Amino acid sequence: MSQLVESGIEWLGKIPSHWTTSKIDTLYTLRNEKVSDRDYEPLSVTNKGIVPQLETAAKSDAHDDRKLVRKGDFAINSRSDRRGSCGISPMDGSVSLINTILAPNTEMNPEYYDWLFHTVQFGDEFYKWGHGIVDDLWTTGWQDMKKISIPTPPLDEQDRIARYLNGRCSEIEDLIASIQTQIDVMEQYKRAIIISATIKGFDHNSDLKETGIEYAEKIPASWDMHPLYVYFGERKNKNSLGKEANLLSLSYGKIVNKDINTNEGLLPESFNTYNIVEEGDIIIRPTDLQNDKRSLRTGLVKEHGIITSAYIALMPIKPVNTAYYHYLLHAFDVMKVFYNMGNGVRQGLNFSEFSRLIVFEPSIDEQNHIVRYLDEKCGEIDLVIADKNKQLEVLDKYKKSLIYEYVTGKKEVSA
Repeated sequence: MSQLVESGIEWLGKIPSHWTTSKIDTLYTLRNEKVSDRDYEPLSVTNKGIVPQLETAAKSDAHDDRKLVRKGDFAINSRSDRRGSCGISPMDGSVSLINTILAPNTEMNPEYYDWLFHTVQFGDEFYKWGHGIVDDLWTTGWQDMKKISIPTPPLDEQDRIARYLNGRCSEIEDLIASIQTQIDVMEQYKRAIIISATIKGFDHNSDLKETGIEYAEKIPASWDMHPLYVYFGERKNKNSLGKEANLLSLSYGKIVNKDINTNEGLLPESFNTYNIVEEGDIIIRPTDLQNDKRSLRTGLVKEHGIITSAYIALMPIKPVNTAYYHYLLHAFDVMKVFYNMGNGVRQGLNFSEFSRLIVFEPSIDEQNHIVRYLDEKCGEIDLVIADKNKQLEVLDKYKKSLIYEYVTGKKEVSA
């Protein structure tokens, strides 16, 4: 193992005594040529590298406002709050002007530096050299980036480190992908049992009747069906005096508490326009229907609090088990029923429009039975998913630590 010495650079810490450090502009030359995406394939700079332009990427009619990137160039998003959006281009193409394009100007293994630039520690250093108005609008341009000091191991060590990380991290990614697949299967199973229980019930020998609606063609014959407004009204109770401080938020299909005094994220100066909600209310996020990548638009309120008035707050106006209707609306959500209500074009729905949604009414005993069953089954599934997510967190931390230790020479790849 090589002797480690202080590099004099805070984000690097100790490096092998035979390594040197260099400013970025001694290793790379800025490529700053404007081109058209009609002549050069449009690419996107992501945290998974340089890829053909994403469908979700913002597109402009200004086809000539692009930057040239050559095969082997390194591209990095100058918005340094978007950490890790960088990579080596596998082809000639064009990228958004917001990216900084670097062409190697010395003998190196570009893959070694690709790993280096993807470390959390470099991301922090890159961010530190930036400028902006707020933390989430932060830019580190070439004039600052080029002054950052980075390690320059001997070329043969760069090769060994890159080969090792390529292989080892590929194994970790395969394991991560396998666990993620298991999570996806569990999520699909959870969705399936919610849809079945809330629309079909449990008596599979009971007679069924036609509903005349596309998203649930048949339901038990004993169940009633009516528009949502028969069962729920809209709760509109503004926090006008600003006295309520239990801030709630809809996060991944659950209503969670949020620190009203936090400096993190985007919060308003005043919460006077927020809606006061009560236990048993159902929250619906009816906005941005076109970008419905993962349907988690419903949440069940379990305590008195306030939530943004951009959401619809449903309050029961009949004796119902609101947990059943939350499960039912979640089922409709994952079945993309809300999206279809917007005809695939509408960005959002108001209460008047949403409340016309046809829902079902099992007997109150059946509602209670369905809720007990789903609470138990979904709770079991959620525990398994939580354990799998912890495994992903451990693997992600291990991978990040592994990369940093090898690219800074704290761990050595044997010759």
